Amino acid sequence: MFAIVRSGGKQYRVAADAELVVDRLHADVGARIDLDTLLVGEGGDLGTGVVAAEVVGHIRGDKIIIFKKKRRHNYRRKNGHRSELTVLKIVSLGGSDQNAEAQHGA
Repeated sequence: MFAIVRSGGKQYRVAADAELVVDRLHADVGARIDLDTLLVGEGGDLGTGVVAAEVVGHIRGDKIIIFKKKRRHNYRRKNGHRSELTVLKIVSLGGSDQNAEAQHGA
């Protein structure tokens, strides 16, 4: 069974008990969250459902170097950053939509 979820403007294909690294989420370590689910499927059967995940930890990604240069103008700028990331462990796939609808007031 797999699911397509959205987090931070990106889409991810996940399976049960998989770990997923996404952009930083404001949640405590050990907290359970429901991910925005686009699709849940198994084989040829597709549908909707809820994907629950547990926050395993917060990490920082690899350093990315940004270097700008303009030839013959003595212009050089070097900068860099490390992205803040959150590691999630997928706890359950599929579940019912009823609690998600109740939380959103639908």
